Amino acid sequence: MKQYFSIGELLIDYRQDREISQLDLSSLINVDVRTVQRWEKDITLIKPDKEKELAEATLLPYQLIRNLNASIPIPTFYDFRIRKYSLTRLNNELPDAKWLKDRVKEMAKRIRTIDVATDMDILRKDLMLQKNNREPISRSVLSRAVELLPMMNLIIMDDHSNYSGHCIVLPLKKDVYNKLRDREMVEAEIQATDLGNYKTMEHPIFFNYDITADCNDNIYYLAHSYLDFFKNLKQNYEFCSFTMRYDSYEINRQLGLELVWEDPVQKDGLGLEYHPRFYTGNFDNYFAQFKS
Repeated sequence: MKQYFSIGELLIDYRQDREISQLDLSSLINVDVRTVQRWEKDITLIKPDKEKELAEATLLPYQLIRNLNASIPIPTFYDFRIRKYSLTRLNNELPDAKWLKDRVKEMAKRIRTIDVATDMDILRKDLMLQKNNREPISRSVLSRAVELLPMMNLIIMDDHSNYSGHCIVLPLKKDVYNKLRDREMVEAEIQATDLGNYKTMEHPIFFNYDITADCNDNIYYLAHSYLDFFKNLKQNYEFCSFTMRYDSYEINRQLGLELVWEDPVQKDGLGLEYHPRFYTGNFDNYFAQFKS
């Protein structure tokens, strides 16, 4: 993560990351290009009514913008690859799985089930970035997932009611899981008919399509929600995950998931710093720690 000391510095790096001009950025938030130029030179601050608009247009965390857009900025770390911020270097990396266990009783009231009708636009925008501008999950698949698993398809907001992250989990039919595991299909090919009712399955399979948030605390609250679901699930199950987030590799292992394959060829083709990986398993050994 890079530590930022001003809003201007952040906006310059944002434009470089997204490969857009000052004019492009000004058009996104409906201001004059000279206004963007003054922001980037830290001559003027962003007006409060534009902070929220900037967050929605860029998906930069609202709290990150507020921290830096001040007469005395609060230095804040940010990583454009995973779009996560933190206030201290110690909180840059995702903590280990013990961190989840130690905070198991903490809950957030800012989480709710995804409403496809109202949330699809922001989720699609976020997923386009997460999936490197590839076509994200379709409305029909997400609608079916929410219908089957409302308690695991979630969105989290910040204290100011701004979007901060989401969790999308798909209950898969066994043949679809086998194809993903054996690399005979990719997640973009999943259809609504590929999802099944886990309650009627002898061995349900859950595919973690995506979990992301703007800071470790919000990632924790989302992860806690689905870990709590599995902790109380009475069926034997399989949980699988495809990830390109470098900060998730180690915690997947600590939670008890096994690496099935990784794809350095795809990594090179996408220009990614880390290999896409596919994990599978369950959380039984992780939950056994709670009994000690």
